Amino acid sequence: MADKKTLILGATPDESRYAYLAANRLVRSGHTIVNVGIKTGEVAGVPIEKPEIIHTDIDTITLYLGPQHQKGLYDYIIGTKPKRIIFNPGTENAELRRLAHENGIATDYACTLVLLSIGQY
Repeated sequence: MADKKTLILGATPDESRYAYLAANRLVRSGHTIVNVGIKTGEVAGVPIEKPEIIHTDIDTITLYLGPQHQKGLYDYIIGTKPKRIIFNPGTENAELRRLAHENGIATDYACTLVLLSIGQY
């Protein structure tokens, strides 16, 4: 499987959160990750950074932030120019999806953990 460098937006060191589980599963599946969030710490051996540095080599952004917290990050998300954005359950956002499509970014309303478990990531 090819490495799809993934930015986890909403990364957290809280082991009970899906973002934490996804980070670890992505790394175990051979993907490089970038953890971005407001929490401090690290997940799967990768530090959590603030949404300040625009990464230009991202294949996928997987969202673990509700729509109410996404709006202030639209420029960051679109500026990253990922190939796709995965809206995990609870993160669905028609406005961001439209902006992504206008900028040539594919979107999926899906679950990263499920996609990994069925080999469709």
